[in-house]
Amino acid sequence: MSMMSTRLSIAAAVLATLAAPVAVAQAMDAKSAVDAAKAQGVVGEQADGFLGYVRPTTDPALRAAVEEINEGRAALYRQAAARNGVTPEAAGASAYNTVVQTLLKPGEFYRPAGGGWMRK
Repeated sequence: MSMMSTRLSIAAAVLATLAAPVAVAQAMDAKSAVDAAKAQGVVGEQADGFLGYVRPTTDPALRAAVEEINEGRAALYRQAAARNGVTPEAAGASAYNTVVQTLLKPGEFYRPAGGGWMRK
């Protein structure tokens, strides 16, 4: 490996290390925003495994947080689908049934398949 390649590899490793805490901090900010919106009845969990809006919102920070979390979930569902030979949609629905429903707190909203928003 040339000296230039070694430097580039080291630089990439350093950048990845520095970016990880930023990504974790951003994810935590998104989670905090969504948790607050869930408590206020603005955001809820859907049977497809994604977050949805119980009530319309124009808050750009909340919309960005929901989008960030849904994108992360979509990536996880694609990975799970590939490992298990199912569709990403099936993986999302399974995650909702096995994980998300058990984590719902009293007062939070959810939307079962084919139904309207309900409060736990």
